[in-house]
Amino acid sequence: MQIALRRIERPAFLIPVDRPLIPPAEYERRADMLYQAAAVDWVLVYGDREHNANLHFVAGFDPRFEEALLALGPGGQRVLIVGNEGLGYAPLAGLPHDVALCQSFSLMGQPRDAAPRLADVLRSLGIGAGAQVGVAGWKYLEADETDDPSEPAFVPAFLLATLRRIIGAGGAVRDVTPLLMHPTRGLKSHNGAAQIAAYEWGAARASAATLRIVGGARPGMTEHEAAALMGYEGDPFSCHMMLAAGKDAIIGLRSPGTRRLEPGDGITTAVGFWGGLCARAGLLRDTPDESFTMRYVLPYFRAIATWWSTLRIGVSGGDIHAAVLAAIGDAPFRPALNPGHLTAVDEWTHSPIRPGSDERIASGMALQCDIIPAPMPDGLALNCEDSVAVADATLRAELAARYPDVWRRIESRRALMRDALGIQLADDVLPLSVAPAWLTPFWLMGETACAVAND
Repeated sequence: MQIALRRIERPAFLIPVDRPLIPPAEYERRADMLYQAAAVDWVLVYGDREHNANLHFVAGFDPRFEEALLALGPGGQRVLIVGNEGLGYAPLAGLPHDVALCQSFSLMGQPRDAAPRLADVLRSLGIGAGAQVGVAGWKYLEADETDDPSEPAFVPAFLLATLRRIIGAGGAVRDVTPLLMHPTRGLKSHNGAAQIAAYEWGAARASAATLRIVGGARPGMTEHEAAALMGYEGDPFSCHMMLAAGKDAIIGLRSPGTRRLEPGDGITTAVGFWGGLCARAGLLRDTPDESFTMRYVLPYFRAIATWWSTLRIGVSGGDIHAAVLAAIGDAPFRPALNPGHLTAVDEWTHSPIRPGSDERIASGMALQCDIIPAPMPDGLALNCEDSVAVADATLRAELAARYPDVWRRIESRRALMRDALGIQLADDVLPLSVAPAWLTPFWLMGETACAVAND
């Protein structure tokens, strides 16, 4: 595969206006599937300000200042347990539910006069001696990380201690987080049309924000001024907004500061909203750098194009990983982490794309192309991360019928990748970013982009 820098007109950003909503029936379906798969008396899904993606997936609720639990129990019980401030926010949850107050979830110093003890709240629901309880946290440990993968690892210790006091020696607590987050079997790995449309909203808007920065950053601006070009409109973030520039090592996770951009800087930025992250990195130059182009840009974009053209239903994550490494060849970098992963409300859910993985890409997966080249010399930066969904013919037809505007934007992006960038996609690959694989390595040359050049 031959790669070249070409003058290509900057694509129009097709950005969604109306935000798709997940219907209550879909949340009910998820809650029922989780409860049935867990095969226990009760399932508790934990969430807090930082770790809310699993709770949000099942209940459509993200705690703002507090912790929260969703309790799923016998007879279709669905109880959202919240703190003081959650009481007023709980009616916005997507899942039909009852509400219980646990003031221990409230911020310190707030009233504890009504329902201060979690144990009392759980007992009032009917959780008692001998109960079998499944707990979903924000991650889980796999077999090579722990002696007991059934033990919940990523939830507060006080929750587990409280549960064990209530259920006694005859009860049991086990981790059911894999039912949500396993890379191929997890509920979050298989999205329907409504969820893909919702992710497209976030991914498109995040990528438009990122590319506004790429197109508008100029020497003399502070990093804060460059970051402001994103045009933030209040979308919920999946991670910190990132921007860093300089002549030294470029730390991609850094937040913007007051340093002024200089000609020739390496520069990187990323914006992640619920549904997808977009990242771009390059040099703040108005002329090409031949050495940088030959050693880094061309093999890197060959890997990007290979990733996109290899992705399809049925391919294994190990095959994608191997194809990316083969495309990089003897270039002086490798992917810093997995060259791709699943995404959702949490920026990184899990990844089937790893060395030797036989886990296969399936319809309904939402993924991110995430090839971070490393190591990079001081003052150099390069990155091109975008979001995508994979859908079989049935799911594509449903998406096109229910969300025609989403489908038109996806078709336009596929045409951009095929006709302008020379990247051939399988029919089941649905780009969610506004300009997927659009990489301008020299930011002051905004219409000089990488493309496949096999002609």
